[in-house]
Amino acid sequence: MSTPTKYVYTFAEGSREMAALLGGKGAGLAEMTRLGLPVPPGFTVTTEACKVYLATGEEPPELGVEAARALAGLEHAMGRTLGADDDPLLVSVRSGARFSMPGMMDTILDIGLNDDSVAGFAKVTGDERSAWDSYRRLVQMFGHTVMGVDGDLFEEAIAAHRTALGVATDHELATTELVVLVEEFKALIRRETGEDFPQDPAEQLARAVRAVFDSWNGERARVYRHREHIPEDLGTAVNVQAMVFGNLGPDSGTGVAFTRDPATGARGLYGDYLPDAQGEDVVAGVRDALPISEMKQLDPRSYVELGDHMRTLEGHYRDLCDVEFTVERGRLWILQTRVGKRTAEAAFRIAHDLREEGTVTADEALTRVSGAELTRLMFPRFDVKATDAPLAHGIPASPGAAVGAVVFDSAEAVRRAAAGEQVVLVRRETTPDDLPGMIAAQAVLTSRGGKTSHAAVVARGMGKVCVCGAEDLSVDPVARRFSTSSGTVVHEGDTVSVDGTAGTVHLGALPLTASDVGRALESGTGEGALTEAVLGALAHADAVRRLQVRANADTPEDAVRARALGAQGIGLCRTEHMFLGERRALVEAMILARDDTARAQALEALLPLQRADFTAILEAMDGLPVTIRLIDPPLHEFLPDRTELAVRLAQSVHPDPHDRQLLDAVERMHEQNPMLGLRGVRLGLAVPGLMAMQVRAIAEAVVRRVGDGGRPCAEIMIPLVGTVEELRLARAETERVLAEVAAETGTPLDCPIGTMIELPRAALTAARIAEGADFFSFGTNDLTQTTWGLSRDDAEASFFPLYLDKGVFTVSPFESIDQEGVGRLVEMAVAAAHEVDPGLETGVCGEHGGDPASIHFFHRAGLDYVSCSPFRIPAARLEAGRAALVDTTATSETR
Repeated sequence: MSTPTKYVYTFAEGSREMAALLGGKGAGLAEMTRLGLPVPPGFTVTTEACKVYLATGEEPPELGVEAARALAGLEHAMGRTLGADDDPLLVSVRSGARFSMPGMMDTILDIGLNDDSVAGFAKVTGDERSAWDSYRRLVQMFGHTVMGVDGDLFEEAIAAHRTALGVATDHELATTELVVLVEEFKALIRRETGEDFPQDPAEQLARAVRAVFDSWNGERARVYRHREHIPEDLGTAVNVQAMVFGNLGPDSGTGVAFTRDPATGARGLYGDYLPDAQGEDVVAGVRDALPISEMKQLDPRSYVELGDHMRTLEGHYRDLCDVEFTVERGRLWILQTRVGKRTAEAAFRIAHDLREEGTVTADEALTRVSGAELTRLMFPRFDVKATDAPLAHGIPASPGAAVGAVVFDSAEAVRRAAAGEQVVLVRRETTPDDLPGMIAAQAVLTSRGGKTSHAAVVARGMGKVCVCGAEDLSVDPVARRFSTSSGTVVHEGDTVSVDGTAGTVHLGALPLTASDVGRALESGTGEGALTEAVLGALAHADAVRRLQVRANADTPEDAVRARALGAQGIGLCRTEHMFLGERRALVEAMILARDDTARAQALEALLPLQRADFTAILEAMDGLPVTIRLIDPPLHEFLPDRTELAVRLAQSVHPDPHDRQLLDAVERMHEQNPMLGLRGVRLGLAVPGLMAMQVRAIAEAVVRRVGDGGRPCAEIMIPLVGTVEELRLARAETERVLAEVAAETGTPLDCPIGTMIELPRAALTAARIAEGADFFSFGTNDLTQTTWGLSRDDAEASFFPLYLDKGVFTVSPFESIDQEGVGRLVEMAVAAAHEVDPGLETGVCGEHGGDPASIHFFHRAGLDYVSCSPFRIPAARLEAGRAALVDTTATSETR
C-alpha cells in the first residue's frame, strides 16, 4: 500500500535537502529553524500541491485538512487565532520556487486583517497608524494580486492623497488618511470586480494560496523562467508564516543583508535597512534605505545579533547568503535566507576567498563560477577621464559599462530593442512588471532603491548593468524625461552611458577600453583581487580538464590573440576568408576562366597569397596543431550580387563587358539551395586545380616554417564529406600534392588528413569514413542545419521567436547543442569511429565549442577538443575544467 502524499510541512519538519519539494524559500526557512535561528513559525504548501492545482484547476482534496491542521499548530505556537477581533494572528503568504525568481511571483502580507480585527491589532500593538497601514497594504496587495485589480489604480489613489497633503512618501500619511484610503481601496475593488474585499480570514488565506499557485503561470514569471532556462513544470511552493512587524515605530525596522558584497564580493556585512517599515518597502525601493552599517547606531543589539546569525548561515551554507530580516520593537526575526545572487565579479572573488579561507576546496570553488560570468568580465569598460563629470551618482548595484538611448517604460524598451537599438531603462523604481524591459535593455537606472531593491537583485541575476538610487535624478515617466539637480534635462531617445562599477551616469556615449580582466588574460598577469581570482580559477580549470581548447582563427592576428588567451592550437582555419577584399578579383578571374590555362594562371596568382597566410598562422601557433579547412562555400559567394549586377547592366548606357561576364557566371552558377549544392568537397573535386593549389600553399608554408627552424603542425581538413568515396578521392589528390612538394623541397611532410562531419549521413556512416580519415572535426553549425532541415539565417529571422515563445525550443539549437538530435549523431559517430580506430582524434569546430552547456556535453561524448572564437577561449577553458569535475562527481555517485 503506497504512502499518501503529504502536501504541507511545518518549518520544523523540513530541511535544505528538500528544496525541490519545499521550494528554495521553504527549504531555507526549515534549515534556519533547525539551526535554532529566530524564525517566525509557519508551514509550507509543497510544489506537488501546486502541480496538482495547475493540472486540474483544483487543490488536492487532502490539502484543506493538512493546511487546517498546520494552521491550528501555528495558532497554538503563537497563542493567537487567525484574524481574531481582539488579538489577531496575521500571516504572510509568499511564493517559493525551487530556483530563486526574485519578485516574479506573488506575495500577500497581513492576511487576517479585516474591519474588526484592525481595531484589535491597533489595541495590542498600541500603534493605530501601523495597524491601518498594514490593513491598507493587505487590501491593496489582495485587490491587485488575488482579485485582479489594476495595481496602478491603487497607486493613483495613494498619489492623490500625498499630493493633497503635500507629502512625498506613504510613510508621511496620517492615520486618518490611511482609514480613508482603506475605504477607497475597498470601493475600488467593488467597482472593478463586482465583489467585496473578503472579511473572512480563512477565505483570505485560501484565496491567497491559490493566487500564488496561479502566479507560477503569470506573464512575468514565464518571461523570467524562459530567460533563466528554468523548467516550466516545477511549480512553486507556498509559505504561510506568522507576521512580524517592522512598522511599529523607531525601534522597529526591516532590511535585507548579505554576508559579502553581492556586487564586488568584498568581505563584510552589506545590505539595506529601513527603520519603521515593512519588507516590501525595501525591495520595492519606494523609500531610500540606509546602509546596513547605520543599523549599528540605530539598534546596536540587533545589529550584533544579525551579524552573528549571518556568520552562522555563511558557515553552514559555505557561500554568500542573502537574508531578509525584521526588527519588531527591538526583537530580531530572520524571515528568509538563500544562497545570494551575485555579479560575475563577486562570484569569482567570493569563490577565491572561500577557497583561501579553507571553507571550500579548489574543485568546489571552480564549480561556483562559470564561463558566462567570465565572458561578462572580459567586456570593455568606460575610459573615463578626470574631466568627465557625471550627470549623477548612484549605488553601483551591478557592474559593467553600457551605452544606450533612454527609455521610460518596459514596452518602449522592448520595441526599440527589437528594432536593433540599444536602450537604457530609466525608472523611479522597477517592479516585476518591468522584467521584459529589463531583459531588452543594456542597463537599468533608477532614482530610488538600493543594492537590495528589485532592480538591483534582478539586474545582478541577469548580468545587466545597473545603477540604483541616483537621487539627483528626477524621473518623469509621463513627460518621458529626467532632470538632474543642476538643471540638465535628458529626454527619451537621448544617449547616456551607465557605469555600473562606479555607480555613475554620463550624457552621451563614453569611449570604451579593455577590461582589467581581459588584459590580464592576454598577458597572464594582473593586479588586484578580481584578476587574481580569475587567473586562479583558470589555472585550476587547466589542471583538471581533459578537453583541449583550440581556436577558430583565420588570420595571423587572430592566431596570436588566441594563443595569448590560452588556445592549444587552431581547430578551424577557414581558407575562404583569405579570398575576400582585394583578392576577390583573383577569385573572379578563376571563376570566369574559359579554359584550364586561364584558370591555372588565376590559381597561380592566389598561391603565394595563401602560402603567406598559412606561414604566418603556423608561426603564431608554432608547435601546436593548426587544422586548415579547404574552401567550403559555393563560389558564387565570391561574385557580386545577382540582382545588383542585373540592375547595373540595365541602367548602363554602355554596359561594362566584365559586368556581363560576371552576370553570366552568376546565372550559370545559380543554385536554388546553395547550402546543399556545389560546395565543400564537391567543389574541390569539380573545379580542377583548386584543391591542389590550396594543399600546395599549405605544404610550402610548412616547408618554409621548417626551414626557419619552426615546428609547424598543419592538419588538412576536407569539408562536407558525405561518403567515404569522396574522402578517398580528395585524400588521394591531397597526398599527391604533398608528395610533390616533399620531393621538390627535400622536406618530409607529415600533415594529417581528416574530415569535417557536418552531414547526418557522414555521422551515420562514420565507421566507413574513419577508414580514410586521420581525424574527425564536427562542424555542428551545418550539422544542426542539415539535421533540423532548416536554414539558420532564415529561421532566426522568421519563426524562431515563435518557437522559443511556445516552448518548442528552450534555447536555440544554434546557440547550444541539440543533445537529443544533433548530439546523438555526434555520440554515434565518435563511438563508431573509435571502433575502427581507437586513437582517432575527434573535436568540434562549430561555435557550439564555446557554449558552456555544449562543452559539458562534448566532454561526456568523449571528444578530444573543442574549438571556438578567440574571445570565448578563456570561458571554454573554464567550462572544460568544470565539466571534468561534474563528470567525476556524477561517476562517483553512481558507484
